[in-house]
Amino acid sequence: MNNYNPTGCTFGPDSSPLIHPEAMGPLSRRDFLIRNGLGLGGLSLAAMYGINPFDVTGAHAASPLTPKQPHFKTKAKAIIQIFAGGAPSTVDTWDPKPELTKANGQKIPGYEGKALGSPFKFTKTGKSGVEVSEIFPEIGKHIDDIAVIRSLFAEIPDHEIATKMLMTGAAQLPRPSLGSWLVYGLGTENQNMPGFITLGGRSSARQCAFLPGIYQGCNVDYDPSKPLSTILANINSEFSSLDRQRRQLDLAAQFNKIHAAQLQKDAQLEARIEAFEIAFKMQTEATDAFDISKEPEKVREMYGIGGTTMGRNNRNGSKLLVARRLVERGVRFVQVASDGGWDTHDDIANTVKAAATAIDGPAGALLKDLKDRGLLDSTLVIWGGEFGRTVTAGGAAGAPGRDHNGRAMVSWMAGGGVKGGTTYGETDPFGGRAEKDKMHIHDLHATILHLMGFDHTKLTYTYNGRPFRLTDNFGNVAKELIG
Repeated sequence: MNNYNPTGCTFGPDSSPLIHPEAMGPLSRRDFLIRNGLGLGGLSLAAMYGINPFDVTGAHAASPLTPKQPHFKTKAKAIIQIFAGGAPSTVDTWDPKPELTKANGQKIPGYEGKALGSPFKFTKTGKSGVEVSEIFPEIGKHIDDIAVIRSLFAEIPDHEIATKMLMTGAAQLPRPSLGSWLVYGLGTENQNMPGFITLGGRSSARQCAFLPGIYQGCNVDYDPSKPLSTILANINSEFSSLDRQRRQLDLAAQFNKIHAAQLQKDAQLEARIEAFEIAFKMQTEATDAFDISKEPEKVREMYGIGGTTMGRNNRNGSKLLVARRLVERGVRFVQVASDGGWDTHDDIANTVKAAATAIDGPAGALLKDLKDRGLLDSTLVIWGGEFGRTVTAGGAAGAPGRDHNGRAMVSWMAGGGVKGGTTYGETDPFGGRAEKDKMHIHDLHATILHLMGFDHTKLTYTYNGRPFRLTDNFGNVAKELIG
């Protein structure tokens, strides 16, 4: 795969396998480190012996993850991105269209096919009076903290291409993801954890492309029904005795000194070493962060995690609770691939309802939990999918759904300096095309970066002699969304 980056870290079933030391033949130093990984369990000896095996010069060089100041001061310090994969229908979720309902079953001007009105009612909610669909009763309780974007659009309504565009700002070429850019620009508050963690999702959504490998998202294939030792695999060595790990560590330290003194740096090797250092530091802190059994039962119940089942009945609730625990511990960017599925080509009344129910309670709990803990102002929460859905009927006769539509999509943001209780942009009277204050994905990214304290035109990285940025050569900040 062209966008595969071997320097990122992954924990869980898709992890790279460890290699038994006795099964290895003679290796170069580079191969030894990349393939054997020093024995991550062996790295724990560093603390035992009071040494830092990565400090080959004797000086404590600054980590690339060291916290940095943005271009200007803002409220937001971290992001939780909830990805509604499959493409949510706008007119059933956050963009009410009474004209479409009136025209149900009829031809409507400018569209092929017959109108499919939403089966769901919208009600003015909160002090702001923003209209909320009945499928989001829990999220609706927080509408005064939410800004709804109704005028997003995607150029290519293909799941893979549009997802890549949403996550990286490029439809096809490998480019760094939003999380990678944020950690590159801001570093992270917790040096014992990765700055960018994904809970599921495609590798293209967490890629760092040409940015240094340390900024790639670290995927944790989180499953609350599995033991943490399985979820956070490959941190501790299963093969070597303490004495053998001690000798491996000493040998690696000697190789590092020789390499640093005589040879030029190898970017992939350096990123790999940095990843191992993070893994070493994660041994106790990561286990604690992912252990939701430490949360009070009342909190778990709020997220829909039933008693002793510990989340088996609500994967989204478990993942969003973990996301809160991660940002609480200083992780900069957490991306959650929500379960439920918004690819609703058929039976819109039931499929959309099911997808909304899967995320409504957990997302509402997340917003309440963050606010109760004083974290909502400093945490930007983003929800949305890769494109929208048609306003005319598609799918099976008798149980119609909606097909792909890139001309109108919807998203919402909360916390992190967002002006709550507002809507931005408008679609046409039937909801199929963005018309007023149209927002391209580049504009969305520019706005997110602004909320995080960056001028999107100045957060750049030079690669192959050219300065690159998340928003390419485009992007305008929607200042109306900023409180």
